[in-house]
Amino acid sequence: MTRYDIALIGFGGVNRALAELIAARGDALEAGLGFALRVVAITDLRAGSLVRTDGDGIALAPLLAVAPGELDFSGMAGGSPEPRNAWVIREVPADIVAEATFTNPTDGEPALSHVRWAIEAGKHVCTTNKGPVALHGPALKELARQAGVSFEFEGTVMSGTPVLRTARRMFGGLAVHGFEGIMNGTSNYVLGRLESGLSFADAVAEAQALGYAEADPTADVEGYDVQLKVMILANEVLGADLRRVDVPCTGISALTAEDVRRAAAEGLRWKLVGSAERHADGGVTARVAPVALPAEHPLAGVSGPTNALAFHTDLLGTVTIGGPGAGRTETAYALLSDVIGIHDRTSAGTAILQEARRG
Repeated sequence: MTRYDIALIGFGGVNRALAELIAARGDALEAGLGFALRVVAITDLRAGSLVRTDGDGIALAPLLAVAPGELDFSGMAGGSPEPRNAWVIREVPADIVAEATFTNPTDGEPALSHVRWAIEAGKHVCTTNKGPVALHGPALKELARQAGVSFEFEGTVMSGTPVLRTARRMFGGLAVHGFEGIMNGTSNYVLGRLESGLSFADAVAEAQALGYAEADPTADVEGYDVQLKVMILANEVLGADLRRVDVPCTGISALTAEDVRRAAAEGLRWKLVGSAERHADGGVTARVAPVALPAEHPLAGVSGPTNALAFHTDLLGTVTIGGPGAGRTETAYALLSDVIGIHDRTSAGTAILQEARRG
């Protein structure tokens, strides 16, 4: 039985949820997927770092019984009050680094350094952070190729809803010439509440109270979150090489409740749409902007925090994928799907090597 040792970098909502999945479903995952997972290191800005590479690794249940804000690794065997991210990523003998800290949308740090350190140390890495992928994706993928490791990031676009892997693996033989999507649940929820009569400020406050919006909702309502997702999708699916400056971005903050209600009366629904299109000359254009969609549009009926993405293809026409675009468990599942992808690729490589040796 193959076993992967994992280092969790960041122990906020997402990696904590991944630890919950491993603790609660480890045996079922082992039976169903053919490999075991053992957590050997955890780092966290507030709790410090914890390393245990012997026996069963880190006992997760006692850690998960402690409220996140009260967790302190300093008094535990193998614990330290310091996160020691660089040392843990580079020196602790883990197979996979699951990176789920935070990222600056301007330069991708500190997540960018975490990903780079892991690859340079010869470790597979999966991340839910958009910054490193959107801003430095090609360079990181090339670095991973040279190191012979996997760099996975399914959760960067629609959380656990598998749009990247679906496009890569299931669209064989199709030409994808564009996409448009609702890729931010907060903005979609706010627009829906404007239709119901709330003011913009009240709708944002309600989204924050329900946990859909951050304390600072700027990245969501001004479209910057979707801008990074459009860059990732266009670069991965359409073969583009877009930078932030290439993706004009307009958010929803200029829309009023009256704008939204008037459009609804005319059979239109305002949505914050991220889109990209490949042209006949091979160029790709993209943008993020609020659009009043007609009722028959495949994205018009997408409500609340749900996300949906419509791929435009040559043989199938429009293929629409919908599902959750946020949530700690949903995003943790994206990391688990990345681990499965790493296992599949590693197993395939081993099988090819064994076949070559037999030949």
